[in-house]
Amino acid sequence: MTPASAPRLSAHGLSAGYPGRTVIEGLDLEIAPGRITMIIGANACGKSTLLSVLARVNAPLAGTVELDGADVSTLSRRSFAQSVGLLPQHPTAPDGLTVAELVSRGRHPHRGVFQRWSADDTARVDDAMARTGVAALADRPLGDLSGGQRQRVWIAMALAQEPRVLLLDEPTTFLDLSHQIEVLDLLRTLNRTDGTTVVVVLHELNLAARYADELVVMSGGRIVAHGAPADVLTRDVVSQAFDLEALVIPDPLTSTPLVIPVPGGAHAAADEA
Repeated sequence: MTPASAPRLSAHGLSAGYPGRTVIEGLDLEIAPGRITMIIGANACGKSTLLSVLARVNAPLAGTVELDGADVSTLSRRSFAQSVGLLPQHPTAPDGLTVAELVSRGRHPHRGVFQRWSADDTARVDDAMARTGVAALADRPLGDLSGGQRQRVWIAMALAQEPRVLLLDEPTTFLDLSHQIEVLDLLRTLNRTDGTTVVVVLHELNLAARYADELVVMSGGRIVAHGAPADVLTRDVVSQAFDLEALVIPDPLTSTPLVIPVPGGAHAAADEA
């Protein structure tokens, strides 16, 4: 898939939140098709809320989310799932489920109620496990795996779904640095190989800047900057979005922005979960 043929996911006049609390209001966003977009911002700024509405997990309070120009609320659940996959921040699976059984669940959107498992389903599952490096773990219970292995299995399940857009909420949470890089390298390979649109909510600013084609910087439920990392991750934007004084210099390895906090430069403690 090339970026030109990748689907267009967008939000228009979007307001979203929870009973008694509006988190996002009047937000407009065009996700770059066939590219990697990272959404960053301080805690409670609306990143995960935005992703949940883009994934149709939560309905907007106002405005629309569109996929190739169609309001996603008009699409059947199955049709939407054939195009858009979601890896939530804390995915769960029944106890004792094996790797192959979990990855096989990604095929559900492509099978009718009475449709039998096919050779094509098996091939898609095998390919997803091979590409994520978990084929040798196929018969292992998910609970026996390390955190990095489990994340690759969940990504394999999403790949078996064959999404044209893959949304991930904090896929590196609780992983050590080497496993964080392993997961992000995998996502970049999948994007570059298949042209899949990848949208990731991420806390790690420097990793976001290194792997993103585009950054969306959020603060207080709105977008304060959107564009190429070198254009938007500036000292002023970091101060505005994170209430943090920092130097922003070119990464010596990648030339992408490298954020270095100034000691004692935090204006206020960010204690919100």
